[in-house]
Amino acid sequence: MSDIKSPVAFFDTLEAMPNPFKNPVQTLDHLLADHPADAIGDYQHASEFIYSYRGSPDTFSTYRREIEHFLHWCWLVAKKSLNQIVREDIEDYVEFTRAPPKTWIGAKNVARYLDKEGLRIPNEQWRPYVSAGGEYVPSQSAIQSLFSVLSSFFNFLIQENQLSANPVSQMRQKSKFLRKQQSQGKIRRLSPLQWEFVMDAAETLAAEQPQVHERTLFIMNALFAMYLRISELVETSRWQPQMGHFQLDQEGNWWFTTVGKGNKEREISVSDAMLASLKRYRLSRGLAALPSPGEAAPLIHKTRGKGGITSTRQIRGIVQTCFDAAADKMRKEGFDEEAERLGDATVHWLRHTGISEDVKHRPREHVRDDAGHGSSAITDRYIDVERAERHASARHKQIR
Repeated sequence: MSDIKSPVAFFDTLEAMPNPFKNPVQTLDHLLADHPADAIGDYQHASEFIYSYRGSPDTFSTYRREIEHFLHWCWLVAKKSLNQIVREDIEDYVEFTRAPPKTWIGAKNVARYLDKEGLRIPNEQWRPYVSAGGEYVPSQSAIQSLFSVLSSFFNFLIQENQLSANPVSQMRQKSKFLRKQQSQGKIRRLSPLQWEFVMDAAETLAAEQPQVHERTLFIMNALFAMYLRISELVETSRWQPQMGHFQLDQEGNWWFTTVGKGNKEREISVSDAMLASLKRYRLSRGLAALPSPGEAAPLIHKTRGKGGITSTRQIRGIVQTCFDAAADKMRKEGFDEEAERLGDATVHWLRHTGISEDVKHRPREHVRDDAGHGSSAITDRYIDVERAERHASARHKQIR
């Protein structure tokens, strides 16, 4: 299996992907030379399914990844089209994803497509799976995502009268791939020390290059202090975050309105510290200290040109700059282990960190509503006092 040549990316970015409903696929010759007879139809339906989730950049990326991986396997490994897939094939595919060929694993994320002479060309350096160490081991959440997305996709195909049954729902032994946990998994977040270094890095960048990094500092503050998801900072067809979404109520309290997961609108209470951050950011842009009602200026402006940022990748790059600078400084000051762990951090950890800190001091119902959690049970996962006490009681246990 290891001699199977790595496939190219089948689908472009959210911004560059053509509307499959208006531009039906005509050929797949630019993706692969040999494919099943029904592959063009498979690709068309897959494109329509993925494109339907364009309102949420994160969801779009997740669905694109899972469907793309599956089509790679169907056409290049199993040599089957979608209407030939049965329950046993899904089991074979899951086993394949647990140990994909080394030629399919890249050491880092690279662009899917490149611009060349006005055309979008697949990037030959791109790989379906990424692992810095060369060995790809899917997490339990990754396997859960695989089952969830593929099941939704097959249900879509049934609704489109392409299939008569869902092979994922027919599986009787998903449990052999998915472990059950005794308790909720540990929330992944920054330690207080890591957060201090990250904020120091953001503030240093803002002081050295205010034209570029006052925006960086505001983004870091917003992700932490308002528990924002990365998708809530970028412009999409569903939501365009604006300055006017900071609003003052009749009691003199400031709130921020956003649209988050599940297309749900919520109001987030704005702390004095967050309001001060907003004022600093606006003044750096030549705006009045506080927004006026209905102000349509984009919340996170582009570096060049008009309008707001539309790419979650760009936000990730901005945050990663702070993480990298913080890790470098931590190593110089002797905090090697903390710096190493910071290497695993993602943008979403900032939301987790903000919630975890606030739930120590605020009523959990207040944190729940600001975070947009569907229930207090989700917020309770961020309360680790019981976990800390459990470890403390075990610390001095004797073996002999």
